[in-house]
Amino acid sequence: MKNDIEKRPMIVIAGPTAAGKTKLSIALAEAVGGEIISADSMQVYRHMNIGTAKITKEEMRNIPHHMIDILDPWEDYNVALFKAGCEQCLPGIYERGHIPIVVGGTGFYIQALLRDISFTENESNTEYRAYLESLAKREGTAYLHAMLEQIDSISAQNIHKNNVKRVIRALEYYHLTGEPISCHNEREREKDCAYQCRYFVLNDVREHLYARIDQRVNDMMNQGLISEVKELVSMGCHRGLVSMQGLGYKEILAFLEGEFTLENAVENLKRNTRHFAKRQLTWFRRDPQIEWYKLDEIGTAEAEKKIGDSVENFLKVCYTEK
Repeated sequence: MKNDIEKRPMIVIAGPTAAGKTKLSIALAEAVGGEIISADSMQVYRHMNIGTAKITKEEMRNIPHHMIDILDPWEDYNVALFKAGCEQCLPGIYERGHIPIVVGGTGFYIQALLRDISFTENESNTEYRAYLESLAKREGTAYLHAMLEQIDSISAQNIHKNNVKRVIRALEYYHLTGEPISCHNEREREKDCAYQCRYFVLNDVREHLYARIDQRVNDMMNQGLISEVKELVSMGCHRGLVSMQGLGYKEILAFLEGEFTLENAVENLKRNTRHFAKRQLTWFRRDPQIEWYKLDEIGTAEAEKKIGDSVENFLKVCYTEK
């Protein structure tokens, strides 16, 4: 196991959706010579820009960004692919003498990278997976979730019943190993961090965060989210794809297919995004390594200054030790 001096430095900027991560990450990258790695499960997809609130070329300000626009919408993406992608781009970042700044709201992805979680032991059993998928179609997602509740109540509590992919993964892991996946995840969380890391999470009072979420959804609609989803449908995208289960896409698809009125679809999107932000915060609160910055207490500008100063001091220590 590497000691702290041998470990490479890494910065993480995380938090719920609409917390202000993008703006902070750009300012920080400019200040310390950073390159940004996106820890977002949806911004990997090409042609999906508005619904993912993807950073634009102008907003990047010539800062190199990784793990954005690397897949087509009909391709699957998961935490193992995220970690493998990071392992491909990190050596180049360090060779260029830059600092990787991991930015996003997908806590499990960040944990997998920092704790160097191995996914090779959880090889899939395609036959059993196919059985579970057919069972979900025949009996419904709640049936599969009830199966998970019987063998792993902790995972059942943490995984929403409509997240079929994760429910199946948990059932599959138990089938292959005889152990609840929650036990596996707890062991992985207890592993030492593989990097010298400063891990910052932005947060705000609920009213402010929810107001920004509602405004973001309104902006997406004005920017042409419906047209973006229509274009994806014309390319052959459908509800069964991982990409089209993302926030913004599933709700607008439901409207286009006549399941909801546009007003209901927009309200569903706002509600689902608020619920998602709440789940993100629940995940981050589990990690004692995180340094929290509450924007309602210190303000965005002061948070940026404090995090910038903290990172500069951290990097001085890292390179002095080496």
